[in-house]
Amino acid sequence: MTGPIRAIVVDDEPMALARLSRLLREEDGVEVVAECEEGISAVAALRTHCPDVAFLDIRMPGIDGLRLSANAATSDTCVVYVTAHSEHAVHAFETGAVDYLLKPFTVRRLQATLARLRERLNARRPAFPERLSLQSGARLRSVPVHAIDSLIASANYVHVHCGHERLVARETLTAIEARLDPSQFVRIHRSRVVRIGAVRDMELLPSGQYLLRLHNGQKLSGGRSYRDRLRKALGISAPGASEAF
Repeated sequence: MTGPIRAIVVDDEPMALARLSRLLREEDGVEVVAECEEGISAVAALRTHCPDVAFLDIRMPGIDGLRLSANAATSDTCVVYVTAHSEHAVHAFETGAVDYLLKPFTVRRLQATLARLRERLNARRPAFPERLSLQSGARLRSVPVHAIDSLIASANYVHVHCGHERLVARETLTAIEARLDPSQFVRIHRSRVVRIGAVRDMELLPSGQYLLRLHNGQKLSGGRSYRDRLRKALGISAPGASEAF
């Protein structure tokens, strides 16, 4: 998979919550986007972040881990149960859980869970090309996708900005966007797509539009109808005056 595994951790025991969160953050390619001590905040975190995986304690007051898994399923989030009680294992796997971690678990056991999780995520995600063929004058260039900063539609062409270089693609923006990983690129306007990692900062304008400044010096405004998907892509839960990345 491309990009980090985005995880939320849910446990009503503060020490267990802190330990698992710390261990996950120490692993390469894992980002903990939320920590929750009870079910209600976990439901909100699932809706806000749409994480790749939820690490759920099973026995919790109110909404327990097994009930939370139903909420995770609706957001296409994988589930790993983390508990000191082995008697729920069969039921847990019947819900389609990736794994069942028994406390206390070792770092090696957690790493095995993450390997299994990556396999699950890779199996469900389509393969996206690592390079695109783009026109540069009379020549056809093979450009690494990670070098692309933005794509801007103009008539029957798309101008592709790679740093301070601009190349031309003779196809529609929609066709190119369909070949790009949506976890790495986001449409901000009907005629503009940006690579998320290329965004330096973002400002909310009085008009309600966002102005994005990219690391290559570009300034691009987003359409108002694209605000929600832009905030979601950049991990912003509520609009603010400005955001830096």
